[in-house]
Amino acid sequence: MSTTMAPNVKAVSSPGKRTVYSMCGMCAVRCPMEVKVEDGRVTWLQGNTHDKAIGASLCAKGAAGLAFEADDQRPQTPLIRSGPRGSGQWRRASWDEALDHIADKLKDTVETFGPRGIALSDRGGFFNDLARTFVKALGSPNYFNHDVTCGGNVHNAARATFGFSHAALVPDFERTKHLVLYGRNIVESLMVKEVKAFMTAMSRGMRCTYIDPRASATAAKATRFWQVRPNSDYALNLALIHEVLQKEAYDKDFVERFVSGMDVLREAVKDTTPEWQEAHTGVPAGELREFVAEIAGQRPGVVFNPGWMTARHKQSFHVSRTALILNALMGNLETPGGFIIGKRPVFYGRKGLKPLAERVPAVAEPRVDGAGTTHPTWDPAIGALHQLFAAAETGQPYGIGAYIAYRHDPVTALPDAEALKRAMDKLNLIVSIDVRYSETGWYSDVILPESTYLERANILAQLPGPVPVFVMRDQAIAPRFDSRPAWWIFREILRRMGRMEALDFETIEEIWNYQLEGTGVTVDDMREAGIVRLADAPRLGTRDELKFFTPSGKIEIDSALMAKAGLPFLPPYQPNTAPGGDRFTLLFGRPPTLAHGQSLNNPLLREAAPEQRLWIHPERASPLGIRDGDWVEVSGGGSYVGRLRAFVTKWIHAEAVFMLHGYGATVPLATRALGVGVADQRLQHGKLYEFDPAGAGNALTETTVRVQRAAMQGVPA
Repeated sequence: MSTTMAPNVKAVSSPGKRTVYSMCGMCAVRCPMEVKVEDGRVTWLQGNTHDKAIGASLCAKGAAGLAFEADDQRPQTPLIRSGPRGSGQWRRASWDEALDHIADKLKDTVETFGPRGIALSDRGGFFNDLARTFVKALGSPNYFNHDVTCGGNVHNAARATFGFSHAALVPDFERTKHLVLYGRNIVESLMVKEVKAFMTAMSRGMRCTYIDPRASATAAKATRFWQVRPNSDYALNLALIHEVLQKEAYDKDFVERFVSGMDVLREAVKDTTPEWQEAHTGVPAGELREFVAEIAGQRPGVVFNPGWMTARHKQSFHVSRTALILNALMGNLETPGGFIIGKRPVFYGRKGLKPLAERVPAVAEPRVDGAGTTHPTWDPAIGALHQLFAAAETGQPYGIGAYIAYRHDPVTALPDAEALKRAMDKLNLIVSIDVRYSETGWYSDVILPESTYLERANILAQLPGPVPVFVMRDQAIAPRFDSRPAWWIFREILRRMGRMEALDFETIEEIWNYQLEGTGVTVDDMREAGIVRLADAPRLGTRDELKFFTPSGKIEIDSALMAKAGLPFLPPYQPNTAPGGDRFTLLFGRPPTLAHGQSLNNPLLREAAPEQRLWIHPERASPLGIRDGDWVEVSGGGSYVGRLRAFVTKWIHAEAVFMLHGYGATVPLATRALGVGVADQRLQHGKLYEFDPAGAGNALTETTVRVQRAAMQGVPA
């Protein structure tokens, strides 16, 4: 088959009306959806009504999918860099030329560094069996996802404590009595199913305690809001555990049967009283005691969400770990109103999807980041991406020559973009495979346009849950431009590298049939509704069936992984010095209309996007002469200075300032986002290699910035 031909797909331009079951691609959540197609054009998008949890609902980002599909401001053909990196000098190339160019550079990398000198990162999620298989087939161990700037700390904390990821913990919102959130801004940084379940639960009387230095929209919905000092949540949790143990407000039977290391826990919290934490967090000791008395009567229907936005400072692994320990003390696992542990198909006597990665021999080479070896608490399944760039820069523990960013934009996601680009300059090849012009793509050597989520099919995915499911993203329409799906791109690179066995398929249907072997499910079954459930109804496991995949088989407070790494189980809280004068701790987040840095150029979402403002407390703004609406300048220690307007409000902690993430884009072909707002990651100067040692997550919220009233108060040119 000539590589200049489009991959073989079912007829997508046929006349008439039809419904295609797919998955949204406007953010990393990937909600199930129905796509209405008429005469080869998408006419309507909505949630997949076969999934009762989402119904026909989509968020604003999902509803803007048609605007994205119609937009011409995205890569339309392969591009090869013809000038310096980042200069914007490109030449169009055929797929054959671009793929040959990449393969030649990869072969040069293998010659110099061995196969381990090739690395890839992606957004992780449902379909990463494909990218993992591709990297493994090349003979490299160096696959990474984006979690060092997202859920890496909480994932690794759960793995060290429970033996499985936090993603396997599904809150039973229908029966939860009390939900505790650490900066998990459900209402704005949203997953449609989760926010619908949350709002329904609140309407029927569930209580919610929200903990954050900033009052987000979720704080406005909560029944209790604790405006804690930035990065102080570990101190709060140590005090909560102290009080729970002191008042014996925990499930003694569950703890005795399933928890190891209670002596370690008691020793760690013996002095962390409510009064002790008040000095660190600002939460009144009396309120903490009232909270513990309240949840004592609500357990086991008390859920401590171990967080996303906790994964941002050097002790946030322990914030998540102590939240997980609090759940264990509540005895809320596999219990109505608590956490339901996600089931795999075998629990219901079914067979799961056949992994593509099984087609490739195991790679014996050690990972470049030491995940799982020199760093036992770092899961090698997700890696520590910042350490890839450290290796590229230093050649230690070995050199990296080629890097592929698949639907991932580390120049926007990782801190200190200038430092990251210096590390990337050591690479011989940078490839961006994406549906848009990202900051990373603009700094790459080759851009390969992936077809949009409406124009492509993906491999099938298997999701654990109360009932495990198979899910499908099917192709709805033909590509508008000269783009390709990722499975085809990876296959063609492997063919040129002489490693085609892993993805030796001619069509996506061939891949699906391989994945479905032995499951009793067919491709026609998948296409009928886009979702196949592997049981008629969920079943809670009994206590005898409750399993933890740790060496002891228990929830390990005295974690074997942490002991192997030489890390303290529960170290003392390390307070940060409060910044004063014109210095503040920088916090960031996102609104419901935008997904990180990928949405602002969408014509509909740009129109709906809020103005990016700097939240600042009036007690700190007044001495600096800053009034609400004034233009301010923000600097982080490097050469970058951002300019935006101030939002003076008591709903941000006085030690912090806050801005929305995803602004400050520099790619000239993405004209709607170009130059709009401030790039918070560029203010995180010097933070590329600062991270939580136990969980590997970047210490993003330990950034200190300087804020001044701008001399010129007009709108910047």
